[in-house]
Amino acid sequence: MPTLKISFFLLVLLFMQRSLYAQDKLNIKFGKVKPEDFEVKSQLIDSGTNAVVVAHLGKTTFVANTNELTFSLVYVEKKRIKVINKNGFDAATITIPLYVSDNKSEKLEDLDAYTYNIENGKVVETKVEKSSVFTEKHSKNWTYKKFTFPALKEGSIIEYSYEVKSDFFFNLQPWTFQGEYPVLWSQYEAAIPEFYKYVTLSQGHQPFFINKVYTTQTSFSFVEHVEREITARNQVGSALNKFSIEGAIDYHTWVMKDVPALKEEAFTTTLRNAVAKTEFQLNQIVFPRSMPQNYMDSWEKVAKDLMLDEKFGLQIDRANNWLDNEVNDIVKTVTIPKEKAQKIFEYVRDNFTHNNINGIYITTTLKDVFKNKNGSVADINMLLIAMLKNQKIDANPVILSTRDHGFTHEIYPLIGRYNYVVAKIAIDNKDLYMDATARKLSFGRLPSKVYNGQAREISKNQAVPLYFMSDSLKESGMTTVIISNLEKGGVEGILTHNFGVYESLNLRNKMTKTLPDDFKKSLQQQYPEEIAIDHIQIDSLKLLNEPVGLKFDLKFKSFVDDDIVYFNPMLGEAIKKNPFTAAERFYPVEMPYTIDDMYILSMEIPKGYKVDELPKSVRLNLNEDEGMFEYLVSSDKNHLQMRCRLQLTRATYLNEDYQNLRDFYTFVIKKEAEHIVFKKIK
Repeated sequence: MPTLKISFFLLVLLFMQRSLYAQDKLNIKFGKVKPEDFEVKSQLIDSGTNAVVVAHLGKTTFVANTNELTFSLVYVEKKRIKVINKNGFDAATITIPLYVSDNKSEKLEDLDAYTYNIENGKVVETKVEKSSVFTEKHSKNWTYKKFTFPALKEGSIIEYSYEVKSDFFFNLQPWTFQGEYPVLWSQYEAAIPEFYKYVTLSQGHQPFFINKVYTTQTSFSFVEHVEREITARNQVGSALNKFSIEGAIDYHTWVMKDVPALKEEAFTTTLRNAVAKTEFQLNQIVFPRSMPQNYMDSWEKVAKDLMLDEKFGLQIDRANNWLDNEVNDIVKTVTIPKEKAQKIFEYVRDNFTHNNINGIYITTTLKDVFKNKNGSVADINMLLIAMLKNQKIDANPVILSTRDHGFTHEIYPLIGRYNYVVAKIAIDNKDLYMDATARKLSFGRLPSKVYNGQAREISKNQAVPLYFMSDSLKESGMTTVIISNLEKGGVEGILTHNFGVYESLNLRNKMTKTLPDDFKKSLQQQYPEEIAIDHIQIDSLKLLNEPVGLKFDLKFKSFVDDDIVYFNPMLGEAIKKNPFTAAERFYPVEMPYTIDDMYILSMEIPKGYKVDELPKSVRLNLNEDEGMFEYLVSSDKNHLQMRCRLQLTRATYLNEDYQNLRDFYTFVIKKEAEHIVFKKIK
């Protein structure tokens, strides 16, 4: 390929003009901190704000690299942070990641970092010395440079800038606009020659203040090394053949301003999905007079490569005759394929231990996994697939991303976004999915954590898209309370609760680590002091195909001598706290499943009492058909009937639906707190 040398002056000149425009709007000079800069004001700053990012700038350019006959990436980052209190001191520890591969590494240059404080009305700066920057080998491909700002106080301003030179074109620096602290101005610029084709992936729920691209034609100078005969004796020498070619550069500018801090809130799968950021995936490099180099494969190519990978498909596609005796012994009592599959699944589920390591690649040989009876999610579920294949059952791996890991991309094969493997079988024209690492889950069910959108079924030359949506899961629960009169006066009751699939799973897991007395105490805490629970009975704990049932007696201290009794018919089952406390929300509400909870009360009117006041019956819809709350109560002389039902027909609600959802729960909580008033008959 010809040597490539860019006329860099024009590139820098034009790019600086674009940068100056953005920074004019920012109105900050890095390295020049004045006393008035310590007065940072923003509507994003409140009593809970520990630090604020005043400005965060990044810029990537491509520069000629004559040694490698190609380009290098130059990335420059600048950041200014105001530390408000001691809880914001974490912002003063900085980590700079550097990529390492094949004896090459990104190089950190021109690191400048200062702490600024006000002393006697003057700005005093303290430099971060080079000796205080240390290196940490994070992994095979990543090295971290770390440092902490000195002389840190409440009210300090910290500021740093650095440059990273890189020959790894796939690692065009991503940019995160949002983080733990509010960001007043976040700006990223990239000048990309037309030879490099990137796919730009942006996410988050914050709008761009500036999102512009400017294209200009630039002259690129090439220097071609040519070997030629230079003497009559056929000696060979080299010469330089210089020529120029026109090319384009795209100048991108992305700016966000007044970006709120990311905060953990109820029903958020992971903040990775919510954070405002822009990433780049190298798709192709096309130099003049050269063949295109493709870097992003198709899903078909990815599937083929995975199935030929010793850490993925090769181990499940080979004969694995060493499994014959073991698997035949497991399925010896059954002949139907589905029953064989269930026997194999239950054997792996009940006899193998997940070591809490996720990933899509097998970490050792399947023979070692079988011998040691433990492994990663890929180890265990790929072994399950191999055992199913041993019995001629059509089984394939499905790769996906768990809810806490973030979304996959629906179009591009970004394998790094996948962190989990489950098994799929096709029997009797029906697809069944299994995860043998879920110890207490029944055959044909997956844990709710894998319902995170798109997945891919991997087979030879195919990566079929599948969708595991939380909206497709429905968790139904039923609570029945029967309260009867006692001969000696007063009342007693029996509560029966039938759990849904995932509530049953949670209770099974809880009971493996909880003593009966401790479980009773935790249950009692849900009920008011005038109600005591006793004779707790849990059904179907070990019958994993059945929902768990909970039953216990209720003893009431009231309805004996009290003239007036304020009785909450929901007992301990009412929702007491709104999970949505924030006044506004910037990202979706992501529940693990839809909900249908029913509560039924049948009560004899206590002897010697009458109903003096009854809550009004009500029915409330959420966004017409996305949820429903029903509270129906009626009574006659001897009996009282009450039914309460809460339905949420969606698991995911967009942030624009948040206020309606919050108000809906506020209404539910208020209604479920209402009392029936009983008066003693005199």
